[in-house]
Amino acid sequence: MTVFLLRCVLLCAMLQRSNMQIAVPATVLNCCEGHILLLLDSSGSIANYEFLRLLHFVTELLRPFSLGRGHVRVGLLQVGTNPNLEFGLDVHSNQEGLQKALRSVSQLQGDTNTEAALRVAQQLLTETDENVPKILLWLTDGVQPGDVDEPMSELKAQGVSVLAVSTVHGNYQVLQRAVTPPLESHLYSVDIDNIDIITEDLREAIIKIIRAERLRVVHVTSHSAVLQWRPVLSADNGYYELSYKSRWKTDTETRRILPGDSSWVELTKLQPETTYTAALRPESNQGLFNTLSVDFTTLPDILSPTVVSVSDSGPRQIRVSWGPLQPARVQRYTVEYGAIPSGHVHTVTLRNQQNSTLLNGLEPGTLYLVTVSALHVNGKERAMSVRACTQEAALADLRLTTVERQEVQVTWKAHQEGLKGFWLSWEGEFSKSSSSKPSAYLPPTSHSTRLTRLAPSSRVCVSPVYGWGRGDGLCCTAERHTRWLS
Repeated sequence: MTVFLLRCVLLCAMLQRSNMQIAVPATVLNCCEGHILLLLDSSGSIANYEFLRLLHFVTELLRPFSLGRGHVRVGLLQVGTNPNLEFGLDVHSNQEGLQKALRSVSQLQGDTNTEAALRVAQQLLTETDENVPKILLWLTDGVQPGDVDEPMSELKAQGVSVLAVSTVHGNYQVLQRAVTPPLESHLYSVDIDNIDIITEDLREAIIKIIRAERLRVVHVTSHSAVLQWRPVLSADNGYYELSYKSRWKTDTETRRILPGDSSWVELTKLQPETTYTAALRPESNQGLFNTLSVDFTTLPDILSPTVVSVSDSGPRQIRVSWGPLQPARVQRYTVEYGAIPSGHVHTVTLRNQQNSTLLNGLEPGTLYLVTVSALHVNGKERAMSVRACTQEAALADLRLTTVERQEVQVTWKAHQEGLKGFWLSWEGEFSKSSSSKPSAYLPPTSHSTRLTRLAPSSRVCVSPVYGWGRGDGLCCTAERHTRWLS
C-alpha cells in the first residue's frame, strides 16, 4: 500500500511538471516535417499506472516539435477490444492543444486487439497525398500483442517507419520483427519507472526520420532567387556555407558564409534564363550534417516598360504611368503623344527615376496615341503604346439671368462623367481685390444657383472639379440682360 501511494505521489508530481514549459533547443522546434501516429496499448493487460506513465512519457517526447501542416502532425490510436482513434493527424496544430489532449486520455481496458488497430493505422498513414515521412510509434507492455507480423510488414512496405517502446515484460521477438531497422535506435525495452532515460535517444531517432532536409527555392525573378531551408544550427553552435554557380563552365562559383540561426538567403545579380546549382553545407563541431542542394532557372529578362496605364483623364489632360521602375538599368524615358489619326506628335523626355507624367494642353473629346519608350544602359530600347481619350469639355454652356437688382441666376450645362463638383467664383459688392473674391463649391448634380449682392458688371466663373484638381471653366459678365456663352 505504501509503495502504491508513493507511486501515485511521484506520478502526480511528474504530471504537474509536464505542464511547465521546458527549454528545448531552437534547432528542434522547426526541424521536421512528417506524421507520427501513436499506437498506445490501452488494454486491460497494462496496469493503469503504466498507462499513465506511458502518456507522460509521450508528452515529454513530443513537446519540442512544432505542430501542424508543414511541420509535425500527431495522431493517437488506442489498442483495446476495438481500436479507438483518440484524435487524428489533422486535429492539433499547437503544443498546448496536444498536451491537453494527452493528459485527458482514459484507458480503454478490454482485450489487446493490436491487429485490428494496425488496420486502422494503415488507413491513416497510407491514405494521404502528402509525400512526407511517416512513423508508427508503438507503446505497449508487449504481452500477447496478437498476430501483428503481416500488418506490420505491410506498413513497412508502404514506407512507414515502425518504432516501439515496451516494458521489460514484452515479447522481444515479436517486437524485433515489427520495428524498422536499426534496432538499437528504433526498439526500446525499459522498466516503466525508468522510461524517461530513453526520451532523448528516441527523440533523436524520430528526428533522423522526419528531419526536413530540403533546400527550397521560394521565389525567383530574372535576376534574383530566394532560398529557404529548415534550420539545423543555432547562432552559437555553427554556420552555413553557401555556394552557387551557373551551369556555364566559364562561370566562377560564388561562396558565402551565413549565420547559424539563418533560414533563408537571397541571391542577387543573377543572369536571366540561366540554370543555377546552389549547395548549403551546415558546419558545426556538434556533428556532421548533410549538404543540401537545389537547381533552379531564373526567369526571362523583364525590360521596362511592361505596363502603361492612363488616369486622371480630363478634357485637356491625361496622366500616363508605366512600370516597372528600373533606374539602375534605364538611361531615360521618352513619352510621345499625338491625336489620332494625324495629329502633331509631341515628345517629353524624363529621368530614369520617373514613372509617370501629366500630359497637358490636349483637345477635349479627342483620341490620342501615347507611346512610352525606355533607353536601357545596354543600348536596347523598349516601347509600349496605349490609346487614351480625353473627356468632353465639362461645361458646354453658361447662362446668367438677372432676377432682381444685384441678383443673378447662374445656369450651366455639363457632362457629369468623372466630375466631383463645380467651383463658382464671382465679384461681390464689397470685393476689393481678386484674392478676396467670394467662391462656393457645388456638388456634381447642381446645374444652377442664385448669386446676390453682385458688384456692377461682375465676372462670374464656373469651373469643373475632378479628382486631380480644377479643370478649365467658363466665365461670363453679369449685366441687366440675359447672356449666353457657348
